Amino acid sequence: MWQHIIWVGLFIGGISIASQAWAYGRGVEYWQTIVFTVLTLSQLFHSMAIRSEQDSLLTIGFLSNPAMLGAVLFTVALQLMVIYTPLFNSLLHTQPLPFYDLFICFALSSLTLVAVEIEKWMTRQRLIYRD
Repeated sequence: MWQHIIWVGLFIGGISIASQAWAYGRGVEYWQTIVFTVLTLSQLFHSMAIRSEQDSLLTIGFLSNPAMLGAVLFTVALQLMVIYTPLFNSLLHTQPLPFYDLFICFALSSLTLVAVEIEKWMTRQRLIYRD
């Protein structure tokens, strides 16, 4: 179990740094908001992925735990509020993201879900051992 925690932490850290490099390399002044969003969304995708240690999210279903889905959607709404509400922009030093950049944040963050699902598939196929 601890191996999972370590590699997922490194993975999320890696995609966060990659998002920073991508945004900073483009010269955008809102790169910190991008990194913050990728970190937040990655954690949400991870929480959805680990609802089962072995079964795929597609197998157990997105709607099988409505409270969890509601909490994730509520957190996404809060994140969007932090990004797009002027009051929170000034309080939390965030900046509104163009749609394209927000899409990239979701796409990068979803890699966490994909990576965990691949790990679970490899465990089911006995390609890796998980204690």
